[in-house]
Amino acid sequence: MIEVDLNALDGALASGAPVIDVREADEYAQARVPGVTLIPLSEFVARVDEIPDAEVVYVICAVGGRSLQAAEYLNARGINAVSVAGGTSAWMQSGRPVESGA
Repeated sequence: MIEVDLNALDGALASGAPVIDVREADEYAQARVPGVTLIPLSEFVARVDEIPDAEVVYVICAVGGRSLQAAEYLNARGINAVSVAGGTSAWMQSGRPVESGA
């Protein structure tokens, strides 16, 4: 299972699981899921050591393409990672809360 839905993300956030946002800083500043950590995909390989040890690492982007790439990369490195299908766009469309700012 490499992709999960928004309900799985809700549960992950509630349990304190790490959620990595791989969008760029300007996208992150506009709107993001509360509690996510920014590691842009353009810096991801160089910063992979910043990924916390966890049973599952959740990865999110705008709609799911970049997060799927990042999750596949992490899985290849032996880190159990999943991509959030629909990404931040689906999160906002569902009416869930967002944060903004740097």
